[in-house]
Amino acid sequence: MKLLVGLGNPEARHTGTRHNVGFDVIDRLAASFQAPLSKGRGNFHFAKISWRNTPIILLKPMTYMNLSGHAVVAAMNFWKIALKDILVICDDLNLPSGSIRLRAKGSAGGQNGLKHIIECLGSDEFARLRIGIRLEEPPPASFSSFVLGKFSEEERKTLEKVLPACADAALDFVSNGIGHAMNHYNKPIA
Repeated sequence: MKLLVGLGNPEARHTGTRHNVGFDVIDRLAASFQAPLSKGRGNFHFAKISWRNTPIILLKPMTYMNLSGHAVVAAMNFWKIALKDILVICDDLNLPSGSIRLRAKGSAGGQNGLKHIIECLGSDEFARLRIGIRLEEPPPASFSSFVLGKFSEEERKTLEKVLPACADAALDFVSNGIGHAMNHYNKPIA
């Protein structure tokens, strides 16, 4: 069984923000498999799907981003999922908009949701798919207000090209492993 975790913030006011792009990927996968998300036995929403005979849990922590680790640990314990079978999907301010980067493990890189997951698991040995949200313009005066801000119309057009690639990359991770997914998807998409 694989666990695909999309990071974001749960309240409706955060829908469509840069920080919630992980939720967007999970929502896209759930919709494509016609699998509505429901409340889990923990502070998360989930859906069960299957891809090429592999069962998958799609997970959206219902904690705030900075406390995502609690939901990930609860889901891992409930479904008995190993670290090697997890892919965390999140925004990355260090990557330009229109690009994604998969990694087998590594630091949080300034992403507070990843940081909390690493702290709760006591390990950084899980795969992650980072979605670039940085604009080519000068860096924002406030990183917090930028990541919690809504995508512009232009950014949304770019995102509509990136989200399908992210969903495909996540399913490639499920079928073929992180190495294969990295070789095929670590490139500019839009």
